[in-house]
Amino acid sequence: MSADYIQQLFADRLGGPQFGLKEEIYKFEKIKRIKKEALQANPHMELIDLGVGEPDAMADEAVVEILAEEAKKPENRMYADNGIVELKHAAAKYMKHVFGVYDLDPETEINHSIGSKSALAMLPAAFINSGDITLMPSPSYPILGTHTEYYGGEIVHLPLLESNSFLPKLDSLNEGILKKAKLLYLNYPNNPTGAVATVEFFEEVVQFAKKNQLIVVHDASYAALVFDDEKPLSFLSVPGAKEVGIELHSLSKSFNMTGWRIGFMAGNSKLVKVIKTVKDTIDSGQFIAIQKAAAFALSHPEITEQTVAKYSRRHNLLEKVLRECGFNVKKPKGSFFLYTKIPKAVASGPHFQSAEEFSQYLLREHLISSVPWDDAGHYVRFSVTFQAKGVKEEQRVITEIKARLSTSKFIF
Repeated sequence: MSADYIQQLFADRLGGPQFGLKEEIYKFEKIKRIKKEALQANPHMELIDLGVGEPDAMADEAVVEILAEEAKKPENRMYADNGIVELKHAAAKYMKHVFGVYDLDPETEINHSIGSKSALAMLPAAFINSGDITLMPSPSYPILGTHTEYYGGEIVHLPLLESNSFLPKLDSLNEGILKKAKLLYLNYPNNPTGAVATVEFFEEVVQFAKKNQLIVVHDASYAALVFDDEKPLSFLSVPGAKEVGIELHSLSKSFNMTGWRIGFMAGNSKLVKVIKTVKDTIDSGQFIAIQKAAAFALSHPEITEQTVAKYSRRHNLLEKVLRECGFNVKKPKGSFFLYTKIPKAVASGPHFQSAEEFSQYLLREHLISSVPWDDAGHYVRFSVTFQAKGVKEEQRVITEIKARLSTSKFIF
């Protein structure tokens, strides 16, 4: 029996009858394939992966022990639905202690999520009708935009330019767009630029949202990962923010709990309620033992402080090496990403028309992996979450990066 009819039944949002017939290779899949080719061509050479977008370390041992203890308890085997009280209260205390946000009601203004990704995917179901607009920075983490389009909405991109400190220019939008816009996505410290927001910018966002009747979605996945004199900043710490928005926090980056899939949303009670309503139809909550381990982690922000010290040290090392190799690079104020313009060419070598070409060159010629971004200028993103245990191993990796890059004379 032929099943050819199945090809005609795919949803238009995924390409309809053309789904799967055209091989459109996603950026990260291209990188994965070229990594494999480069390793095959250089079997005795170590791959230095500066493209990783997740922590290199395990979760804190004390957090793992809580998980193990709680996983043994029969009462924790049940559906968690919209979360446990302990996690909500721990999140409220965490917001108060780390960010100075004192007025969150754990019962109505906080709820757990199975990571920030799932929360971002749910939001358009609550707000986007056909023709509605979501305002998305470019470049940015795409999930909210992808699901906006799934529901028939449109995306309007706001370029993140170095000349504006990688903050979107909100006054660049015309009245026609603003009348149809419902959601504004922000993410600071930012992936991929490493830029941080200022109180003044968030104050501008609050006024902009009120004037144009927008909902602000602030993805704060990297909010606690800031360096040197920078202080962790929450959108919700700005007066009026809770009236217009919601903030998404994740334990993936700050507590090395990527695969645990746990985070929380905080902010406007109506927004929390509507996401909980959608969430009830999509999942049955994260495993209670994971939530209890997360509550323990949130009550120990010193875990994050240790990670921040490591990333700051690695950023210093990587910045120095890249500068010595000709890059005009500056240590970011937050995140584990270092974002820099690509060179124009290599002396007596190739010219680069895109960041993707340069990123592939680094992989093929030097076995150094990065992530290219050609959305708003030509940049590559290096991550300091490369594999290295201890300071001595970090120094070895950085020394090897310099040795390899020094064999190419980059022209900027």
